[in-house]
Amino acid sequence: MHVRTLTGGLAAALVVSFSLAGGQAVAASPDAEGASLAAARVLLYDASGSAEFRSAVDRGAAIWNESVDAVELRPAAAGQRANIRVLADNGWPRALPTTLGNGTVYIGRQAVNQGYNTIRISAHELGHILGLPDRKPGPCSSLMSGSTAGTACTNPYPNAAEKTEVEGNFGGALVGTAPAARAELIVD
Repeated sequence: MHVRTLTGGLAAALVVSFSLAGGQAVAASPDAEGASLAAARVLLYDASGSAEFRSAVDRGAAIWNESVDAVELRPAAAGQRANIRVLADNGWPRALPTTLGNGTVYIGRQAVNQGYNTIRISAHELGHILGLPDRKPGPCSSLMSGSTAGTACTNPYPNAAEKTEVEGNFGGALVGTAPAARAELIVD
């Protein structure tokens, strides 16, 4: 499990920037040399429309939080604007990213009814919002291989390359300066 820490003593000034448009926060603190270190970029998700998949969505978000340091997925509180909206429907699971860290995820019952693991689906679709493409065909060890790993695959964890890619997507990004992900429908 990764632990997010800020270096510097209690006397160090903590700068927090909030993006009004996206509800994201980045904290920074000076390191020993006075350079600014960025903490995790916080992305809020709203899973209130995910119906019976709510716990799978929360677990998928927790898996990303355990796997990477540069981004943190948190449930949106009442009245907060979410970066990510998660919905349940009867179709195939899919993600509609708008920009990096923003978009809509559908947890489709069609794949669940065919035997695919709900936590793997959730983590996979959240991976698209974090900037990862499908990698098909692929082995079960690749979260982004999606359905090509088969229904027996229940691995919901990103592999080392997927973690590194997400770290790179968010690691040096300041609020409002992250590169935009392709705005496209990603169907798995």
